[in-house]
Amino acid sequence: MSSLSSPSTSESPPIVDDNPRPTKRARIGVPEGAFCENYDTASQKKPRQRKKTVNEHAPGDFMVRAANPWKIGPHVSSAGGVENAIINAASVGANAFAIFLKSQRKWESNALKDESITKFKERMKAFGYSPSHVLPHGSYLVNLGNPDSDKREKSFACFLDDLKRCEQLGLHLYNFHPGSTVGAGTMEDSLSLIAECINRAHRQTDNVVIVLENMAGSGNVIGSRFSELGQIIREVKNKARVGVCLDTCEIHAAFGLRSEFNYPPGHMYAAGYDITTREGWQRTMEEFDREIGVGYLRGMHLNDSKATLGSKKDRHENIGLYVISMLVPHIEHSLAYHVRLSINVCMRSGHLGLRTFVHILADPPTRDIPLILETPAYDIPTGSNAAARDRLATEGMGVWRTEVAVLNRLSGRGCDEDSQIQVTEDELEEGRKELEAAVKKASQSRNGKGKKVDEFGKGKKKAKSKKNAAEDDEDHDSGCGSEH
Repeated sequence: MSSLSSPSTSESPPIVDDNPRPTKRARIGVPEGAFCENYDTASQKKPRQRKKTVNEHAPGDFMVRAANPWKIGPHVSSAGGVENAIINAASVGANAFAIFLKSQRKWESNALKDESITKFKERMKAFGYSPSHVLPHGSYLVNLGNPDSDKREKSFACFLDDLKRCEQLGLHLYNFHPGSTVGAGTMEDSLSLIAECINRAHRQTDNVVIVLENMAGSGNVIGSRFSELGQIIREVKNKARVGVCLDTCEIHAAFGLRSEFNYPPGHMYAAGYDITTREGWQRTMEEFDREIGVGYLRGMHLNDSKATLGSKKDRHENIGLYVISMLVPHIEHSLAYHVRLSINVCMRSGHLGLRTFVHILADPPTRDIPLILETPAYDIPTGSNAAARDRLATEGMGVWRTEVAVLNRLSGRGCDEDSQIQVTEDELEEGRKELEAAVKKASQSRNGKGKKVDEFGKGKKKAKSKKNAAEDDEDHDSGCGSEH
């Protein structure tokens, strides 16, 4: 007999799995007899969920706007199309608003869609907004005072494109930053270059009024002195199509310092004009009238200031905040233990204060021009999500809604030069508390730029996908927050 025996017939049968794992063919749904290489698996994918439809808003969906000669409103988002800016403005009770007409940080952007232009004009009429109370803001990249001709020409092309967008939308005003000498030329030469560009732009457009904004005055920046803006206007040929926008934050850092220490005036408080008193505001406007002419005032940016008088720093703060008390989580370290405590922190905030805006809003030259809030909003950027944009309009922007309501309530008190402004400290304190409550509520989950914050109030860092970064570029309202 062979030494190799046959397998024993008494061995146990093989174990059979009652729930075998499906083959790859079965998992991807390939029928029997079909080749995997030729089988179209795309047809087996689950259908995408339909996007949520958003109903068209009508004026009756929002609060009735205050009937007020002072036209107050924020710089709103135009994400998803410029026509959406009107919905966002109406949702906070604004009688004026500002927008970016394209990305403020890109040289070139897609043209306005015909559908957006038509809807914008229809909504302007339906919601009762005047083109004279809309103040579009120019690109941050433009520098018409640059001595380099190639770079200046690039800026002019971007500038002219914005003006033509204004005309497409039927808007009357366009606000921009004058620019900088970039340290490569004299101030006088750059002022002439800016005026020359404005004259060229006038020849190539029909009716838009170009509005120069005053600046805080750091470095080689043009426009911190009223005399600089006045010199540009003197060199513009069509003076009916040029004007000035005063920013209260940038005014804050020139007049008080200038009068006592011979500092140059200037984005008013940051440049050194002390406008916190009615007398200081009147002196500032007297100088504005001497150097420019009060008739050239075509708009204002109403911002409180995080920076001190004469700082030459343009740091926007919400209107009228003085002291905010909040509980801040704190970790105390010791050798033996780590204890979490809650510390009551009092933070001094805006340096202008609510009363500053009361006397500005009692001055007749500030009537019937766009008075634009560029204050922190604390709301989430909406990108291209239509449902998120709808939530922003109906549920968000609570801080702006409160600022608009408080300023409307306190405007027009004592319009005659010699009359007293009839606003009591109790009224001011009530307004401050409303503003403080709105900011405190909004800042619990997001910072002034809309970024999520942790329990310590610090921004959460999150890696951006290319898609999200592109959507942020199209959300054109991020530039007018706490740092302008």
